[in-house]
Amino acid sequence: GGPGRRQEVRGLRDLSGGLGKRRDTSDPLRSLQRGGAVMRGAVRYLLLALLAGAIVAIDQVTKLSIVQSMRLNESIPIIPNLFSLTYIRNPGAAFGLLAGSSDAFRMVFFGVTSLFALALLGTILFRLPKKDWMGQLSIAGILGGAVGNLIDRLRYGEVIDFLDVYVDSYHWPAFNVADSAISVGVVFLLIHFAFEKKDLPLLPHASPPASS
Repeated sequence: GGPGRRQEVRGLRDLSGGLGKRRDTSDPLRSLQRGGAVMRGAVRYLLLALLAGAIVAIDQVTKLSIVQSMRLNESIPIIPNLFSLTYIRNPGAAFGLLAGSSDAFRMVFFGVTSLFALALLGTILFRLPKKDWMGQLSIAGILGGAVGNLIDRLRYGEVIDFLDVYVDSYHWPAFNVADSAISVGVVFLLIHFAFEKKDLPLLPHASPPASS
């Protein structure tokens, strides 16, 4: 029984050694997979940051162009009875909301709501599923617009608006690129969340019992 016992022990030792080698070879693969996932996540957030940054840049460049080329309250018709470039300064919120409120109220209101909105949007962005590109792009657009208008408030204490849409004597409140990005982002986000449940796979129906 001695030689046979020694062969069994040697075989078990070889088997454990082989399993250890396989574990060793799989560890680098796991590290590569984790590294690839981290890299993909970094690239995704970089693209979203570039989108938000592009919105901020376009918003600020267009506002600067309006300030340098137009007088305050000047209006230049682009499409008669439909669209004009009208340079105004808006101390209120988007589309002129709260423009008639006191300076102290607006300062507190916009300071608190801006910080809360940015924190909330950032939290939603990081909690969205990795494959939810529609939701992430919508949030990035809203963030870009919010930052664009926040820069105006920090620089001027009010927001520069210049896009004037109207029909005859009825004028939609003037807005800017940042307002447009926020509005489009919110609309797409609402549509996305409203139809999200339709994308979920249906539960498979129970198969009928086999007939005898």
